[in-house]
Amino acid sequence: MDPHLRTPGPQNGSARPIHDVKLFPLRRIPDERGCVLHMLKSSDPHFTRFGEIYFSMAFPGAIKAWHLHKKMTIRYAVPMGNIKLVCYDQRKESPTFGAVQEIFTGETQYQLVLVPPGVVNGFVCTGNQPALVANCADIPHDPEEIVRIDPFTREIPYLWGIRHG
Repeated sequence: MDPHLRTPGPQNGSARPIHDVKLFPLRRIPDERGCVLHMLKSSDPHFTRFGEIYFSMAFPGAIKAWHLHKKMTIRYAVPMGNIKLVCYDQRKESPTFGAVQEIFTGETQYQLVLVPPGVVNGFVCTGNQPALVANCADIPHDPEEIVRIDPFTREIPYLWGIRHG
């Protein structure tokens, strides 16, 4: 196997996170009826503006990648199920250019993940139930603004397989 295509180790809170990719713990407020899950408030310091919110359902093992937004800031939260979100920094001016970051998020680690424009990202649904991924974006969807990339391209140093052992 090409050494540049090795799957990197888990990097949730790693020593080399991608510059400007930020994680914010979210509140889950349970009671006997169910729970309330917070996502984003206009008073949060990481809120800039509202463009749209959409939900993406992913089935177990399904890969939804790669996406590159030229202008949109993504704010992902996963209220149901779990995903492995992978980010690749292809911004030449970034101090973490070329870095890959894995973020495990969802019911087991409920948080908001902010992905800035120019950072390639995608995710795979982990576990045995579907995942519901919410994105509260700062601009409305624009098909001219997104670049879709094959999830198995060799130009991004990442393999989607599970590491065993």
